[in-house]
Amino acid sequence: MDQIYGYSGKLLRIDLTNEKVIKENLDAATLRKWVGGTGLGAKYLFDEVSRGVDWSDAENRLILASGPLGGTAINGSGTVGIVTKGALTNGAAACQANGFFGAFLRFSGIDCLILQGKAKRWVYLSIHGDEVEFKDASALSGKDTWETNDLIRKELGATEHGVSVASIGPAGENLVRFAGIFFDKGHVASHNGVGAVMGSKQLKAIVIARGERRPVVQDKERLAAIAEQQFEIYKPVVVYSSGTLNGVISSVMAKDGTVPVKNYSTNVFDVTPEQLDKFSANYIRSHFDPKPSPCWACRTHHLHMITINEGPFKGCASEEPEYECLAAFGPITGITDAAATVGLCNEADRLGLDSNETGWTIGLAMECFEKGLLTTSDTGGLQLNWGNYLAVKELMHQITERKGFGAILAEGAMRAAQSIGKGAPDFALHTMKGNTPRGHDHRNNWPRLLDTCMSQMSSDEGYDVLKPQDIGLSLTKLARPDTSIEDTLKYNIGCKGAAQFEDSLGVCRFTTMTNMKLLCEAVSAVTGWDFTPNEGMEVGKRTVNLLRCFNIRHGHTADMDAPSPRYGSAPVDGPSKGISIMPQWNEMRSKYYEGMGWDKESGKPLPDTLKRYGLEYAINELWGRV
Repeated sequence: MDQIYGYSGKLLRIDLTNEKVIKENLDAATLRKWVGGTGLGAKYLFDEVSRGVDWSDAENRLILASGPLGGTAINGSGTVGIVTKGALTNGAAACQANGFFGAFLRFSGIDCLILQGKAKRWVYLSIHGDEVEFKDASALSGKDTWETNDLIRKELGATEHGVSVASIGPAGENLVRFAGIFFDKGHVASHNGVGAVMGSKQLKAIVIARGERRPVVQDKERLAAIAEQQFEIYKPVVVYSSGTLNGVISSVMAKDGTVPVKNYSTNVFDVTPEQLDKFSANYIRSHFDPKPSPCWACRTHHLHMITINEGPFKGCASEEPEYECLAAFGPITGITDAAATVGLCNEADRLGLDSNETGWTIGLAMECFEKGLLTTSDTGGLQLNWGNYLAVKELMHQITERKGFGAILAEGAMRAAQSIGKGAPDFALHTMKGNTPRGHDHRNNWPRLLDTCMSQMSSDEGYDVLKPQDIGLSLTKLARPDTSIEDTLKYNIGCKGAAQFEDSLGVCRFTTMTNMKLLCEAVSAVTGWDFTPNEGMEVGKRTVNLLRCFNIRHGHTADMDAPSPRYGSAPVDGPSKGISIMPQWNEMRSKYYEGMGWDKESGKPLPDTLKRYGLEYAINELWGRV
């Protein structure tokens, strides 16, 4: 096979049922059309997961892929993309995890892994180069993600960075619908239950050794110069110095209403200045004995290992949490003890739970308890009062084990509300596809609310990846009440595709900041292609449209492109008090469809749109013969 700069041109298909490995070639045309990561995953998901295949069926695929910038001089190039049919929406799931796995995949001479079938026993995969061993994982059953990581490394005699381990916790084994896949302990791909999909295949972990097959770069000097340009751009950004730790404190101080409090029942996080300060990066890093733990080739001061030295989790080793984890186990659940919040974030990671969905689901239960829809007879004696972090911890374990009241919540916020009944669906936060939003109050940020509800991937799809001025808007900020309906539509449609392209490259958004010009110059330097920002956006839009076709194939309708009653409600206080997006929703959705080149009633991509993006093969499935 001819050399394809930036790629090995190799795909490994792993048949778990028969414990077979099939090696396939990837040609240059396919790679340029889909690039890698999310794009390549979308292609194989659509090609191979047919109508009627459920998320937990053996016929579902679990696809892991890096991209042409993975494992290169670009900062933070250890990212891996995961694509599958997800457990919460029974539609497409596409998410990423940072750390080392994506780089080590590239160093093994592999561009993409496709996992199919279901193992006859619990196994883990050990990958050395392009050779795969199926190893018995019965001794790992029930172990948390940290224990699994350590036990596998010990069994293999591997050094800390000699291998990268992707594993599920007991939540994934028990098919909790919002279980995640955890890479190198604290790096998480969790949206739409990708860990539950891995658990349905009886696959406990994937271990990949750090190989020596570095990607062949067409112009190393040019790539190194681009990496330095990117570094100088993101170096002044707050994430460089403190990660996302300051998200809670900065949003509260800004009084912009974007901190999600008590399941959206208020905009006011009622904490003292002293309590709020303990949610800050300065406090956590000055009190919890931080030790830098960067991802592959990353120079940001973002990630640290810490030891909690106060509160109920005193002495517990943890990775410092991201903002959204702090939001889930802080304001969303009414917890004002920052040390307890940090401890719960770590507990979720170890159990293998997605923090976002866990927070929203428990927040729903707490509001139902407050309103009398649930009593201690329903919760097995748990007092689900706001701020009761010990009850939250116990409930997380019940969810993980699918025991007691936790068995109801293990289905996620939408289905849990339906099971509780008695008005609970009015309080549940989710899109009508079945996934919860990220850890913000989107009622004060309409572009993000629209983006989350229209997303094909169960998470936000492209919000805040480009500056408004990049797409011809003069907005200074996107939060309500400054952003009109018209600007919301223009911004969301204009951004669409940029994130999906970036997620196809094998890099971290925090370090590359969706700078389309530099990203495309980097792709050109690696591959030798003349790759322009226009082509990059085309790749992203192609991916969005194909995932849309996949979801329609699997039963998604226009009615599912909407928020639940609480998600779309009018805040009772804060900057958008009394203002809801819902009176304009149907009109916005129709105009969004039109702007995307979709039928404005059904939301199906029009034949001409599919032709434009080289997706002619999807036309018959959506429209019949035209």
